Amino acid sequence: AGENFDQSPLRRTFKSKVLAHYPQNIEWNPFDQDAVNMLCMPKGLSFRTQTDNRDPQLHSFIITREDGSRTYGFVLTFYEEVTSKQICTAMQTLYQMHNAEQYSSVCASSSCSMDSLASSIDEGDATSLAKLQRYNSYDISRDTLYVSKCICLITPLPFMQACKKFLIQLYKAVTSQQPPPLPLESYIHNILYEVPLPPPGRSLKFYGVYEPIICQRPGPNELPLSDYPLREVFELLGLENLVQVFTCVLLEMQILLYSQ
Repeated sequence: AGENFDQSPLRRTFKSKVLAHYPQNIEWNPFDQDAVNMLCMPKGLSFRTQTDNRDPQLHSFIITREDGSRTYGFVLTFYEEVTSKQICTAMQTLYQMHNAEQYSSVCASSSCSMDSLASSIDEGDATSLAKLQRYNSYDISRDTLYVSKCICLITPLPFMQACKKFLIQLYKAVTSQQPPPLPLESYIHNILYEVPLPPPGRSLKFYGVYEPIICQRPGPNELPLSDYPLREVFELLGLENLVQVFTCVLLEMQILLYSQ
């Protein structure tokens, strides 16, 4: 996806797609496959090996429609082992092509001819080439290939903590060696069809896969639901930046937050 061919294959991004979604359609919230696909994996599909960090990560997004209505998405991204030998072989081929191109560029920077590669590369270029081949390599017989995958929950209200807990429990059930008491489909059906929205001003307790989950909904005269932890805002922005943002809000200035 995109023109990032200068990067090693494991650092490139690939096109992703929606594998499945349930239910197939909701009248008040039709499924926007392109938007959900882009917002679930904004950087595209990515690959890792056993030497890379593969900790699950959670993020959220908002889809705002033409009439101003909003739906909220909560995404847990994780990595699972690639079982297709065809994909593993293709990754190794990409690496062979990439390393050949890098080798050629190192030689070109040394002004060497193809007949005297070994003798013409100086010590610095040889060292950089060795590092390149050591860190930018994938061996199908030695390395285990993993690919990114995500599960997403789309809701009418931003119940971040409840959705986060449910997705984490669902992920544990998927990856656990010991399966949960009921089939996974039972828990998905439960949260989609049997767990109602809590009435305004009330709390709701329902059971996830392993533990109970609580979500609260503000009353009509209370502030809108903001289920995002304030501590993370301080950690990400810092005290001075947060005070500056708050000052800009009070002065009714336009604010743009940009991040990766």
